[in-house]
Amino acid sequence: MEQRIFETIETLRESINRVFIGKEDVVEDLLVCLMAGGHVLLEDVPGVGKTSLAGVLAKTTSCSFGRIQFTPDTLPGDVSGISVYNMKTGEFEYREGVVMNQILLADEINRTSPKTQASLLEAMAEGQVTVDGVVHALPEPFMVIATQNPVEFLGTYPLP
Repeated sequence: MEQRIFETIETLRESINRVFIGKEDVVEDLLVCLMAGGHVLLEDVPGVGKTSLAGVLAKTTSCSFGRIQFTPDTLPGDVSGISVYNMKTGEFEYREGVVMNQILLADEINRTSPKTQASLLEAMAEGQVTVDGVVHALPEPFMVIATQNPVEFLGTYPLP
């Protein structure tokens, strides 16, 4: 059983490295993080393939993939979802946010407000989000791959 797990991980690593060339150490770190149930923060300049890497990881592992581009006007509900009133039924319905994916790319996370950044904390720590007092479980596995701009870039916020 243990040997089979190692073989599967090696197959995943090789598959990703065939598509995402030249960053073998980053690929290995992402796979370790995924297997350990963790999350990752990547800091690098724009245009080096962070988004492509996250998408390839999701596709190779057959996980659902979501991406959110953080901006100063991104709201917590954009991440976790919101309750919307349905006039036909007279009830509120939960509309999923981007966090309801197995692999979530939180792009330029330090470009949004601390309140919106914090909307990911419950998801990352507990594997769930709470919207209007109702708990919604996240799919498993769940991994956030966040990117941030260097802090000297204009319009960035410190991470919690």
